[in-house]
Amino acid sequence: MSVPHVFLWAVSYGVVMAVRPPQGDDDDEPEVVAFGIAALGARIDEAGLTFPATAEEVLDALDEPSVPYDAAGNTLALSEALDKVSQREFERKTELLDVLHPVFERHREQNGNSIVAQLRGLLPF
Repeated sequence: MSVPHVFLWAVSYGVVMAVRPPQGDDDDEPEVVAFGIAALGARIDEAGLTFPATAEEVLDALDEPSVPYDAAGNTLALSEALDKVSQREFERKTELLDVLHPVFERHREQNGNSIVAQLRGLLPF
């Protein structure tokens, strides 16, 4: 039995995580479940949002989504995350993601999902 791999992305000031779910089919490309700013970045790309943008424009373009903040799929409303930062205008997508990264990270830590707990959850025993 194989153990799913944990992928880590370094983004400016922090680390963004995503987990590949268990493989049950013979697809060539592994499916990746993104969370935190990796998931938010993907939604921004899909929506075609352009920058500079205000917090309100981001919410409108993304239809005020909830963003998964851990591998278990727990979510945080983007409006709530934006309420926790004082910055309201973002010149670039990376600036928005850099500002929101600590919010998602704090939320993940406060809800008891440490990296060790996530790795333990991936093991089959």
